[in-house]
Formats: sequence, structure tokens, C-alpha cells
Amino acid sequence: QVQLVESGGGSVQAGGSLRLSCAASGISGSINAMGWYRQAPGKQRELVAEITTDGMTNYADSVKGRFTISKDNAKRTVYLQMSRLKPEDTAVYYCNVRARRPGTLPRDYWGQGTQVTVSS
Repeated sequence: QVQLVESGGGSVQAGGSLRLSCAASGISGSINAMGWYRQAPGKQRELVAEITTDGMTNYADSVKGRFTISKDNAKRTVYLQMSRLKPEDTAVYYCNVRARRPGTLPRDYWGQGTQVTVSS
């Protein structure tokens, strides 16, 4: 059974920090990338940051210089360190894992989401 267990969300004042974690289990095949997306009320889900197995990273322009994504391959865990948070960072944050079994197309797995609320 595939599980993506997220933790670390919560409420913080503007300028504060939070660290999100997502531990993946039950995924067969090779993990190609892990990342975080977010969805604010009335908006589409958007990429926040992603990291590939070999460590290449990609960030949304809005979080560059403030958020850092990292991973532990052995633990199949991805982290998102969020600093200098702004009210516009308020959203539900979703963990994403892209994995592929030999001979098949990559597949996306999603966490249940964790709320991040930043007050001004």
C-alpha cells in the first residue's frame, strides 16, 4: 500500500519558518523525483519545488531564495525548509513522488496535504 506521510505544517507569522517532511513507503520501482506542490483557495495547484534522484532542483520563482528542498534517498523522504514566509505562501501543501517501474510510464503519487497558514 502506497503511503506518503506528510508532517510539519501549521500556522506561523510572516517572516517565520516551517519545515515540511514527507516519507514515502510502499512505492514499487525507482523514484525519479520528489517535490512539493501547493494549492491556495480558488487557485490551481502549483509546483513549489522538486528534486530529482541525482539532486537537481527546481523552484517556483516566488519561493527562490526562501525555500530549500532536500531529500534522503535511503529514507525515501523529502523535506521543504521554508523561511521568510509570507501571507501569500498560505496554502495546502502536497507532497509528490514520481516513480517508474521498468517498462512502464512514470506515475505520480500524492500526499494528503498539509495546511500552511502565514499571518501578517
